[in-house]
Amino acid sequence: MMVPETSLPHLLVSWRHVRQTATGISTATMSFAFNSVAASSARRIAWVVALVAHCASGSGTAGAADAPAPAPEKLQLITEFFDNEIATGKLPGAVVLIQQHGRLVYLKCFGVRDVTAKLPMTSDTIFALHSMTKPITSLAAMMLIDAGKIALDDPVSKYIPSFADMKVGMEQTDRHGQAALELVPAKRQVTIMDLLRHTSGLSYDYIGAEWVMTVYSQAHLFDGHFDNAGFAERIAKVPLVARPGTLWRYSHSADVLGRVIEIVSGETLYQFERRHIFDPLGMQHTKFVLDTPEERALMAEPLPNDTVLVNAERERRSHPEWESGGGGLVSTIVDYARFAQMILEGGELDGKRYLSPAAFKDMTTDHIGPGTGVARDYFYFPGDGFGFGYGLAVRTDPGLATPSPPGSLGELKWDSGSGTYFGVDPNLDMIYILMEQTENERGRIRVSFKKLVYDAFASGN
Repeated sequence: MMVPETSLPHLLVSWRHVRQTATGISTATMSFAFNSVAASSARRIAWVVALVAHCASGSGTAGAADAPAPAPEKLQLITEFFDNEIATGKLPGAVVLIQQHGRLVYLKCFGVRDVTAKLPMTSDTIFALHSMTKPITSLAAMMLIDAGKIALDDPVSKYIPSFADMKVGMEQTDRHGQAALELVPAKRQVTIMDLLRHTSGLSYDYIGAEWVMTVYSQAHLFDGHFDNAGFAERIAKVPLVARPGTLWRYSHSADVLGRVIEIVSGETLYQFERRHIFDPLGMQHTKFVLDTPEERALMAEPLPNDTVLVNAERERRSHPEWESGGGGLVSTIVDYARFAQMILEGGELDGKRYLSPAAFKDMTTDHIGPGTGVARDYFYFPGDGFGFGYGLAVRTDPGLATPSPPGSLGELKWDSGSGTYFGVDPNLDMIYILMEQTENERGRIRVSFKKLVYDAFASGN
């Protein structure tokens, strides 16, 4: 869990104070391991003091009898894995955090955040979250549902009238044997629940049949300048790829949901999320647009040859006016740990409740399983053994693979095209987060990383 002191140029005042008063820890290897976002300065400092003592003593977390603590020698394998990824040039850098019982058990920074500038990776490095934005947008929507301002069965057209007469694209073969697209009226309207669980019939341009890619390309969704209102109007003109409620399809649903949040709240998506989520949780570096040169210097960059992500990031940054609820946020590992810990604690953290127990249970329950009428196609990103709640994958069974993928029933997770990844395991009272910026290597690394995490917690170590 050691990070060279020279790689930590942006420490908070509270950490400086504690570091100056701590004893018994080598200043050359002291970790930047702190909770920068507690509800008050006093609580922040107390958290850091406890963390420093924990790091100094090398002791493990105090665990419940039925939740094993991680084995230090197995945690070391995580370090060795990422050291090798950096040494072999597969990754520019990464940051890994594991927390159990609300206490940090592993935090390490690897490599650099920018291979061109050769800036070291630090715990305050800012990462493009891409699709790890979706769970946050979903939480914001659930807060409005919890407050009675939105209903799950509300048609989206109640808020965005352009969604009232959506058509579904049906690929047919004409009398000449050529594929032809027929547009038919949807049997029912897209609902808020559909947006939350990705059963809206919307898609992404890179998923599905050739006709899907064609119509999304022809829609020019990203031309010029636009905000959430403009994007919602554009995508409402694109045919649905399936009847609402019938198919789980990864999509721009969360982007449309972000616009609904704006209409209902009377604020921009960022204003609402900052007021109700980021500021209360202390997620000070989670936003859509970085405001200062100092913040921008903290931004992690993919390798130059990671062209898919380089292009995706260029596209994201070229539209600062678009607060994409599906993929626009940037954040640090410390910030996202606050969000993940709140999810682990059932929608509550530091005495503040963000969702009622009933709303939280609904958000984290599988809503696309047997009996729901929802099909899963090839592009089912929750993966083997997982269902899907509202913005989060939820483990429902061991899965079909042999051996079963690591993890626990009831665990929650999501990841992104930029390589960021997080998991919440109530059975182990544990969260784990990986921050990196890679499209080329993310699939392979995600699988290896999760196995290493769960191997560390395996009983009998």
